Amino acid sequence: MNDIPQRLTDRKRAAIVNAAVEEFIAAGYDATSMDRIAARAGVSKRTVYNHFDGKESLFAAILHRLWDASETGDAPVYTAGEPLRAQLLALLSRKLRLMTDDAFLSLARVAIAAGIHSPERARDMVARIGEREEDVTAWIRKAAADGRLTVADPVFAGQQLHGIVKGFAFWPQVTMGQPPLSKSEQKKVAEAAADMFLARYERAASERSCANPEG
Repeated sequence: MNDIPQRLTDRKRAAIVNAAVEEFIAAGYDATSMDRIAARAGVSKRTVYNHFDGKESLFAAILHRLWDASETGDAPVYTAGEPLRAQLLALLSRKLRLMTDDAFLSLARVAIAAGIHSPERARDMVARIGEREEDVTAWIRKAAADGRLTVADPVFAGQQLHGIVKGFAFWPQVTMGQPPLSKSEQKKVAEAAADMFLARYERAASERSCANPEG
């Protein structure tokens, strides 16, 4: 029975997040208030603040949840000895699945609109969202440390990779109302992005052998 209070707390937090998603999409960032979120969630305003210190942290938590969870489990992590292309495709496919999520795209539009009206707020959102190292960047960093990628700046390389993918699967949908990519289109984009990235950064097996002759 000791886990009952925790389960209740978790349910309240989930209700708050779900209510916040609905409010942000319906009313926009500026018009959404903690009072409205509390009312929609059926909890007190104090309960909302017990979980989140403000609207900014709540919005960032929503984006984190959508980005990290797209209901596909934990993000694939780098595995030594496994083909890089297959690992990278698994990561990119997960990202592309998220980019077909209506809630994610709607909230992205909310975030962009809020950022246009307040550059300072946009910087704060980006800083909050970037508090944890993104999974693609973490994968690149580990593959480089293992000698399989020649990457001086993993964050920059990760941004390059995201730029390729988002140019097809995010910006056209968010800014121009284009439909999400079909599964076959997602596959095409993921494969092209992975091949371009590896053509630039993958370290040839012969180079690795020269660097580690005992291996």
